[in-house]
Amino acid sequence: MESELKKITREILLGFWKVHILHHANEGPVVGQWMLQELRHHGYELSPGTLYPLLHRMERSGWLRSESDPKAGPRGRKSYYLTPKGRKVLEFLKQRVEELWLEIKDDGDI
Repeated sequence: MESELKKITREILLGFWKVHILHHANEGPVVGQWMLQELRHHGYELSPGTLYPLLHRMERSGWLRSESDPKAGPRGRKSYYLTPKGRKVLEFLKQRVEELWLEIKDDGDI
């Protein structure tokens, strides 16, 4: 049961991580290592092996675009920027998060 709960929790947290990434990319470019530290600051423990594929999926979805220094080679540091499509996704998610928060914040069962 514990491994199943961990799997379910991770699946839900993936959404939270995406919202964090979109939020920070809206403020300015994000870099993977900084994003790992920022997520850890909020209590999320994830590895580069989780974050970088997530960033790549968000880029393939058109929510982020990346730039890297051509002089740094294929392993050079990438900066991720929010795209117009990503900004629309972020605004949609902000509304959904606010609505959810208003619904659950006063729930005495939690």
